[in-house]
Amino acid sequence: MEPFARTINAAKKYVVSSTLEQVDWNAELVRGDLGNAVRQLKQESGKGLFVGGVKLPMALTELGLIDEYEVVVHPRLAGHGPTLFAGLSKHVDLKLVSQLEFGSGAVAMRYAPRS
Repeated sequence: MEPFARTINAAKKYVVSSTLEQVDWNAELVRGDLGNAVRQLKQESGKGLFVGGVKLPMALTELGLIDEYEVVVHPRLAGHGPTLFAGLSKHVDLKLVSQLEFGSGAVAMRYAPRS
């Protein structure tokens, strides 16, 4: 955990919010037009941007701003919790870019939108 903690602590973070006035933990607040803000960040970033949560990936998918999706499937059925991309206005066809199976049985799959 320690190498991960050092890496995440040092990484620049962006928080998208219409209600927060300030953020901390090496973060910058993103407000206003989400599409324009993310397009600008994608031009500035040298190693890509990683997105988490439920609402933000949905909004970025609707705007066509996600270049790759990484989905990690864990070997447990929970039966509750948020549903990713529920309510998406149109389907997005994906192609598998890579996959990695972990000793735990979890599988990480990377997809890119089909052209």
